[in-house]
This record gives sequence, structure tokens and C-alpha cells, in this order.
Amino acid sequence: MREVNALVISNEKIAKDVFRLVLESDLAKELLPGHFVNIQIEGHFLRRPISISSIGENHFTIIYKVIGSGTKRLSEYQKGQFINVLGSLGRFFSIHEDLERVLLIGGGVGVPPLYEVAKRYRQLDKEVVAVLGFRSSEDLFLKEEFRALGVKVFISTDDGSEGFHGNVIDCIKENNIDIDFVYCVGPKPMLKACQDNYEKGYISLEERMACGMGACMGCVCKDKNTEGKYYRVCKEGPVFEIGKVII
Repeated sequence: MREVNALVISNEKIAKDVFRLVLESDLAKELLPGHFVNIQIEGHFLRRPISISSIGENHFTIIYKVIGSGTKRLSEYQKGQFINVLGSLGRFFSIHEDLERVLLIGGGVGVPPLYEVAKRYRQLDKEVVAVLGFRSSEDLFLKEEFRALGVKVFISTDDGSEGFHGNVIDCIKENNIDIDFVYCVGPKPMLKACQDNYEKGYISLEERMACGMGACMGCVCKDKNTEGKYYRVCKEGPVFEIGKVII
């Protein structure tokens, strides 16, 4: 983990209240799928933890949603400015070269971390299927980027404005997707449903973090099988094996 001043390459709106920020820094060489970084935003005391979406040789991409004054200020950064970033942080997604097929399940701003997972598996020439859930068509993003990798993409929306009308689990059942190894990132109801329906793979929790480094104990979760055992989402997570923690 180290602190860097990363150069803003671009910061563009890609969906309703959703922005894609590309940062140039040699920190990219230390990042892995599932990692997150803690971003210092001008005028705000607490850093904002945001998951990595895509990793290049000397740049990386994060995708975030404007939900408060901090992310609103972040959306105002322009090309050529610098942002202070702390990383890499958290436990990352393992990539299993022996797997021939993987299923990615994402919801809303939980979708971005799955892009780098898809990219790594497609580089290994593995079959990747992604089921992505959004509130509506205006909230949808990254569909074409996943398809450009060679990923088979299914979309579900809460209001039925695009793709399947309903949640991602029902979408999977409707389309008879029988892949049993999954990577899931999204809101808690989605993670719980994933954990209830699958035994192999990983989930990534999106708990609210304060310090982001395991010191404040503000983001703990319970072990599913051992009474009194806890994990810090920012340190021992955010990635956990399916069935390891209570959601």
C-alpha cells in the first residue's frame, strides 16, 4: 500500500449519475481485480473507497456513482488535474486458470469490479457469461464493453425497460444459465441471493468504510460458521469466498 498523486486522464459521465474516471499512475502495476483504492477528495476529510474497474500498464479506471457531496466534487475533476490515491487495498479476486466457464453477477455500481475479472478470463480464452442488473435502462452501463471482450451478456432491469424484467437470479433461471462458479458484486439482497443459490465462487461486499485500512473496525462482518469470529471488509475483504460470511 502506498500513496500517490494520480493524473486525471478522463472523467466522463456514462449513465445516470455514474462517471468513469481514468487515472494515470504506476500504482496500476500493483492492482489486481477486486482491489479498491481510497481517494482523497478536495474539501472532504474522509477518503472515498472505490473499487477498481479496469487495469492497464500505467493507468487504471474506477467507476462511481454521485450520491453525495464527495462524489459530486469528484465528478468535477478535469483532465490534467491530480488526485491523491491510497492503494492497493483489500483482498482481490482469485483467477482460476483451470476453470473453463465462469458466471459474473453484478448489480448497479457493483458491476465495475467484474470487468477486470472478465478481461482476465477472456485473455485465458475462457467462456464468460455476465448477468448485470440495473434499476432501469438509463442506469445501464458497461454492456457493450463486456460484449467487446467476448462476454455473453444478459441484462435485467427492475422496471423492465431493458432486457429481463426482474432480478438477476430470476434472469439466470429464465435463461437456463447453468454455470456453477460465480463472481458476484452488488447490493446485499443480491449477494444474499447469490450465496443462497451457489456454493462455488466469490462475493465482494460493498460496506461503508471509514479508514479503509482495518484500523477503525467500522466495517466488520460475521463469519458464517464460527461464533464470535469477525472480518474487516476493508482488510480481510471486500472479497470473500461464497459461504464464508453472514450477509
